[in-house]
Amino acid sequence: MRLPKSALAALALLFSASGANTSGLIPLTDRDDLYGWEAVGRIDSAGSSCTGVLIASDLVLTAAHCVYDRETGHLKPANQFQFSAGLRNGISIAQRTGAQVVAHENYAPKRGVSAQNVRFDVALIKLDKPISTFDAAPFAIHSGIRQGNSVSVVSYGRGRQDVLSWQRQCDVLGRGQGLIAFNCNVTFGSSGAPVFVKEGSRARIVTLVSSGSKANGETVAYGMELSNNIATLKRALRAIPKTATSGRKRIQVGGERSTIGAKFIKN
Repeated sequence: MRLPKSALAALALLFSASGANTSGLIPLTDRDDLYGWEAVGRIDSAGSSCTGVLIASDLVLTAAHCVYDRETGHLKPANQFQFSAGLRNGISIAQRTGAQVVAHENYAPKRGVSAQNVRFDVALIKLDKPISTFDAAPFAIHSGIRQGNSVSVVSYGRGRQDVLSWQRQCDVLGRGQGLIAFNCNVTFGSSGAPVFVKEGSRARIVTLVSSGSKANGETVAYGMELSNNIATLKRALRAIPKTATSGRKRIQVGGERSTIGAKFIKN
């Protein structure tokens, strides 16, 4: 997807630091490779796919732009979403269907890429039944990341939709105004992918891949602060009537698989 050069220019102005990717993508093709990352999975819906991550046994965190119909701007019905935890080469740890879905009320699906939209590009999919924590242990959220900290990303992407890949080290380039910039190696289909920081023996989620730009062969990706956004989404989930399958504060129900975002521009 090609976007106007101005689409992410405002984001770039927020961050003055620069850096280089420090490692390539490692495909997690074996069960042993996947150990500890089982809660990251692929979300499929109506021919499209994104990356998502369990933050509870029945809650998948992903990007808001992954849960909207691009033509209508409405939320897709929750039962269109299938989450495949730890998917690798067509084999998953567990598969579940969506029961409810909410996107942040301040995300505007037809606005496109902007600092405001990246800031609120967050959604939750509640699964029809939990995934055992023995099979896929959910991740907690980290809120104290700083510029210069090392992070990692686990994602799917164009050309590797069936293979979960891990970049074990990249850098936080900047943080401010509810946004986080980092230089992890992400591409189309990485939308919603969790960016992690190591805390003790367990990784915690710092942000999600929302958008990115490429210049001179280097990727700069953008995500959002998560803690307040997730609290807002959980309240929205609790407010959905039992018979509804999709919602925001104002509830909206809305061939070949394509990979949705991260939304990239190339200078």
